[in-house]
Amino acid sequence: MPRRLSRIPVGSPVQLVLLACSFALAGYAGVRLLADDWWGVALWFVGVALLHDLVLLPFYAAVDRALVRGVGAIRRRTGVLSGPCGWVSYVRVPAALSGLLLLVWFPLISGSVERRYRLGTGLPADVFLTRWLLITAVLFGGSGLLLALRVLRLRSAAKQRPPAVH
Repeated sequence: MPRRLSRIPVGSPVQLVLLACSFALAGYAGVRLLADDWWGVALWFVGVALLHDLVLLPFYAAVDRALVRGVGAIRRRTGVLSGPCGWVSYVRVPAALSGLLLLVWFPLISGSVERRYRLGTGLPADVFLTRWLLITAVLFGGSGLLLALRVLRLRSAAKQRPPAVH
């Protein structure tokens, strides 16, 4: 039995100190968060979990499945970018990053806290929607550019190969 306990991976002292500090910070944040309106915070966490699991997850899973099917049909027709879901990542990555930015900055993007933001910072809050749309356009444009470069590179490589002898 003692020999078995000696096999438990403990980690280095630095890892243990960092882990203890992260638990202490999380505990402090939890105490501060729950001090004022613990019922509202708990309700918010449960509501967000239910909204995500019952509404958002099926929605973006269906969108992703439709995207994979559409890309599969295009790939079968053109023969370019073989492999599992070759084009899908060029849509998934910018969509995920744009969605994450929307999720984090939604109160400012929607303008629902514009007055509070202006009073707290002295800065206008009406620029967040425009900036989010611009960042989203840059993400999708860059992804489209990378996809176009990859397709061109694959086509030029296919033209340089000698024809297969049957």
